[in-house]
Amino acid sequence: MSPSRTQAERDAITVEIMFALVSGAFLGASGFAALAGAAVWGPVPAPWRGPWLAMSGVLGGVLCCARVVRVLRRLPGRPGTGPSPGDVVRPHPSQPGRTSPDS
Repeated sequence: MSPSRTQAERDAITVEIMFALVSGAFLGASGFAALAGAAVWGPVPAPWRGPWLAMSGVLGGVLCCARVVRVLRRLPGRPGTGPSPGDVVRPHPSQPGRTSPDS
């Protein structure tokens, strides 16, 4: 039987997922607006406006998905599996006033 996550861990994962979705949506919308703005208000010829807006949508979707994946890959693994290969594990500093074991 696998150990279950605590309520605090579940809440932290929920917050990370929502952060990933909101920041991904914002980044995707920003990328779309930046590129589509040139088609709507800029000097883009009329025959190019349709493909230009389509590519703006593709860019926005790719940016959104890339952001969500990047944020969610930071989440820790399943409980009890230890750190993942990309995690940075730092040793705990010794406590003041105590002798370290290797002295």
